[in-house]
Amino acid sequence: MKLMPYGLGVLPLTLLALLAPSSAAVQAAPGAAPAPVSHRHSAVEISRFLTSFYGLRGPSAYDREHRVSQLLKDKQGESEGADVLLCAQNAPRGIAVGPVTVAQSAGVGWATVTTLWDAGATDTFTAYVRLDSLPIRLDDVICAG
Repeated sequence: MKLMPYGLGVLPLTLLALLAPSSAAVQAAPGAAPAPVSHRHSAVEISRFLTSFYGLRGPSAYDREHRVSQLLKDKQGESEGADVLLCAQNAPRGIAVGPVTVAQSAGVGWATVTTLWDAGATDTFTAYVRLDSLPIRLDDVICAG
């Protein structure tokens, strides 16, 4: 019987060395930036957000300042006398948020928002939310007419 150049005690150590992470990876881990967490809002999250955002009569001053995109803030600044978040000039008697549609490939979700006015009149507009916005915020509003 011919003897191998290494004993059985060396084989388990070799296997452990192969299975263990490389020393470069271990050294890089403490200083490496954490991997970004990619969250994409679901239809349920967007519905909850829009319902909370619009409430019964429209967004609060806080929501208007902190829960909308810069695009909408700029639009509002250019639209004297009109509320771009409600597509109106005054506060409605009531607001209802419809079902949310999510387009993962476009990175956006949207819902039709219906406003109720005096004498039973209604109007609609579409509210858009980017799926990757953190924190979640209203990205754009498109008025129906």
